[in-house]
Amino acid sequence: MPHQRPPERQPAPVRLRRPAQRRWGRWAAGTLSFAVLATSCGGWAVLNGIGSSLDRVDAIGGGPDRPADDGATTFLVVGTDEREGIPESTLKDVLHAGGESCHCTDTMMIVQLSADRGRATVVSVPRDSYVDIPAHQDPTTGKQVDAAKGKVNAAYGMGGAPLAVRTVEQNTGLRIDHYVEVNFLAFVSTVDALGGVEVCTPKPLRDDYSGLDLPAGTTRLDGAGALRYVRARHVDGSSDLGRMHRQQKFLAQLLQRATTGDALLDPAKLTGVLDTVLRSVKVDKGLGNAELLEFAGRLKDLSASNADFVTVPLAEVDHQVAGWGSTVLWDEKGAAALFEAVRAGRPLTGAGAGAGAAAAAAAAVPPSASPVAGTVPPGEVRVQVLNGAGIQGLGFRVDAELRKAGFATTGTPSNAPGGGTATTRTVIRYDPHWDESVKTLAASLPDAVLEPVPGLGATFQVVAGSEYRAPAGEAAAAAASVSASTTATASASASAVAGAESGNEISCPS
Repeated sequence: MPHQRPPERQPAPVRLRRPAQRRWGRWAAGTLSFAVLATSCGGWAVLNGIGSSLDRVDAIGGGPDRPADDGATTFLVVGTDEREGIPESTLKDVLHAGGESCHCTDTMMIVQLSADRGRATVVSVPRDSYVDIPAHQDPTTGKQVDAAKGKVNAAYGMGGAPLAVRTVEQNTGLRIDHYVEVNFLAFVSTVDALGGVEVCTPKPLRDDYSGLDLPAGTTRLDGAGALRYVRARHVDGSSDLGRMHRQQKFLAQLLQRATTGDALLDPAKLTGVLDTVLRSVKVDKGLGNAELLEFAGRLKDLSASNADFVTVPLAEVDHQVAGWGSTVLWDEKGAAALFEAVRAGRPLTGAGAGAGAAAAAAAAVPPSASPVAGTVPPGEVRVQVLNGAGIQGLGFRVDAELRKAGFATTGTPSNAPGGGTATTRTVIRYDPHWDESVKTLAASLPDAVLEPVPGLGATFQVVAGSEYRAPAGEAAAAAASVSASTTATASASASAVAGAESGNEISCPS
């Protein structure tokens, strides 16, 4: 049984005056409203009662240069980093939100509902992404500003919600239909209204900056504890990339809780949750009551099993630019493949593609023909790379080489925890439940040490040591031969996007 821990004990509730501009936000409050509305149409009366009081912003512009309508419904969900109206004591002692605020987006996610209503896609956009910012009018001076390169999170400060939307559209080719700007206090209240949400981790997580302190195993978090979980940036060397992955895992858990539990069966509780969330967000002017109700109807059958999560593939996480400092560069080919798949409405994980044909073909292969590497194609083996040697750029090199060998890497390598101790041997960390898949990975990295980690889940970890050697020769050929065993399996792998994970894969084991 996983370790169970009661919700963290919090100070007595603090009454906050409502900020005049509710801009300080996180991704989760907006996505919480999605999950809440998805579970029941019983919130319709509540929507009719408070929908007119929603803060609205003119975020979606027109113009011939906008991407074409692809039939899906796509939201840009942003959290802004302003703390107006929140007492300093609450920021410091309850929410562990120190530091200075900025007029920028702290977190950005693209949430798309497929045209057939059967699937959702969540794409996390790193806030330091170095992208093209369109020409715009400075809201303070009224002067025209030419198009230029800059961090995606700065577009909001330069031109508000409209420029943030235009920047995302221009760089992704996706048409944004609706805009949601969230207040992170709503996140705390909503998680508490749901009775808390469970999260799981194979190793303890500690971040003195955010106040996060989780043991290994499964823990039920209350609102303030959950906020620390999704905000933590100093758990290891992964910084924002690790934080985005935890946000995705939390959203999958939240969706699982909202759609399978009884947390929202109580009409009074549902009313309270909806009232809290909807009164704490800003939305575009086109998202009226009718659209919210239609949105709820489209989401009611959604679950973690038909939701895909991914972060934009990256080529470099510390690209220095004069005037901007450290920025993040997208992997151009990987990002293009991702957004093309989203635009086309394809599942990012390739789930189900050709499964029946693959099974039939596999059954036709004699046992003696099975390759030494195992029976699982590299494209179905998901890998997170950790730099354990402390060598600059090693993580990205290993990620790229494993991806070239056919493995489904996350595209977001990070530093391995360990207090600065350099690793010599490369280590493959794996959950024994996936003992067949690990054979394929081990065949490509024959010098690596295998380390079983029960509860790690479906994503393997390759901790690259200073003696790491790229997949080559017979090992790489053996891995490739698995992928080539059936045309259907190869087709399924090809349809997947590097680093994408289904909600089931990142949810806690039931």
